[in-house]
Amino acid sequence: MSDLNKAMHIAASGMLAQNVRVRVISQNIANVDSLATGPNQLPYQRQTVSFRNVFDRELGTSKVAVQDIGVDNSSFSRRFEPGHPAADETGYVLLPNVKTMIEMVDLRAAQRSYQANLRVVDVARTMVSRTLELLK
Repeated sequence: MSDLNKAMHIAASGMLAQNVRVRVISQNIANVDSLATGPNQLPYQRQTVSFRNVFDRELGTSKVAVQDIGVDNSSFSRRFEPGHPAADETGYVLLPNVKTMIEMVDLRAAQRSYQANLRVVDVARTMVSRTLELLK
């Protein structure tokens, strides 16, 4: 397999991984106000994505893959809302541990990484096309 094909496959694996990251971040943002529905329950807990290198024997090189979609174990904030069904005995409700600003920064980074990988695919494809034109 040519080095250009390898580059395209590696970049494509990066694009797939960043796609998963964008979906998880979008889910976090969508649930920023998702409270528990009853006492002794937890609100929405922020999800995180971790990556790992995977050796592709066919390509003879490493690619990126999603290792795990986990949860953020940071503490929940509390808000005094005694009438809420999920309020504790002191009247406080736990809030999701999602911080919109952090999610937006992560989203921007994921988008830029996706775009960089897409650019690699575009450049490699252009180089393959030009090589084929030269061989004609």
